[in-house]
Amino acid sequence: MHPLLSRQIRRHLGDMQPLPEAWQGFLEAVSDAYTHGDQDRNLIEHALEEMSQELTTRNEELRRQLEERCCAELALQREKGEQAALIEKLAATQEQLLQSEKLASIGQLAAGVAHEINNPVGYVHANLGSLEKYLVDLFAILDGDAAAVAELPDGHPVRMRLAAERQARDLDYLRQDVPDLLRESREGLARVRKIVQDLREFSHADEGIMAWGDLHQGLDSTLNIVYNELKYKAEVIKEYGELPPVQCNLSQLNQVFMNLLVNASHAIEDRGTITIRTGVRAPGQVFVEIQDTGCGIAPEIQKRIFDPFFTTKPVGKGTGLGLSLSYSIVQRHHGVIELDSHPGQGSTFRICLPVAQSEPAP
Repeated sequence: MHPLLSRQIRRHLGDMQPLPEAWQGFLEAVSDAYTHGDQDRNLIEHALEEMSQELTTRNEELRRQLEERCCAELALQREKGEQAALIEKLAATQEQLLQSEKLASIGQLAAGVAHEINNPVGYVHANLGSLEKYLVDLFAILDGDAAAVAELPDGHPVRMRLAAERQARDLDYLRQDVPDLLRESREGLARVRKIVQDLREFSHADEGIMAWGDLHQGLDSTLNIVYNELKYKAEVIKEYGELPPVQCNLSQLNQVFMNLLVNASHAIEDRGTITIRTGVRAPGQVFVEIQDTGCGIAPEIQKRIFDPFFTTKPVGKGTGLGLSLSYSIVQRHHGVIELDSHPGQGSTFRICLPVAQSEPAP
């Protein structure tokens, strides 16, 4: 008999022994029903346990898939962010390349114009030398004529006529003024030739080759080029130190000097001072400082001044690429640009460069 049925009989009927014979078949049938119920319950519990394990497995799989999808979405968002940054960087690089190509084209044009100017300046300079010799000969002839006329008696018509001509033409003044005119013309031609030479050196087209150069010569030629931009705004003070030859691309550094000098003049509202300092900062390292007495740069802006397209100038006056290009050029020279600026107290840009390049520039 099923144990559960036995307990229920004892609880409700007491310890009846023996049970009535008429109950035997009924109790056996009930006992078999209990037994089959236990078997069915065990089967159901086993099935439920299997279903629970299957659900647990499916939940784990769903959770894993959800985590993978979240990771994939995060990776996709990160990739999109990297792509956006790369696109922005490519756009900035492309704009810089376009700006560099424009500068190179302008440089080639300037070099061509300088060459064309140099030719007439050359033959004008040569003609002035010939003219000076011719004038010496002419004055010698005039002196000979004057000596011959002086031998004529007073009141002689020829002597009187020549004396009147000398007085009317103010020959004595011409003899004094012509050498001064020739000297001033030579000085003017020398200045033109110097400007042309500086323009050719400044706009010299090259292939990015590093060579030993004189930074002071680069600064002087750049100052000569941008003099017209600076002379109405600032007095330029040069405090040059002793500098060794520096392995660099001087034409590219001239572009950096020009950008910093023009920016310094734009920072000065009325009239101010631009000071250029050079010297040796450490063994194997030199520096060039360009300091102005302009309006200065606010601290919150200083971190962005080397970003492409960032400018504080009015629309149409600045592209926002001058300092960015300068930063790239100095980086290619394995150097750094430092800034020290306070609003209302001016700014100082300091370019630090190694004397020798340790490896080829990219």
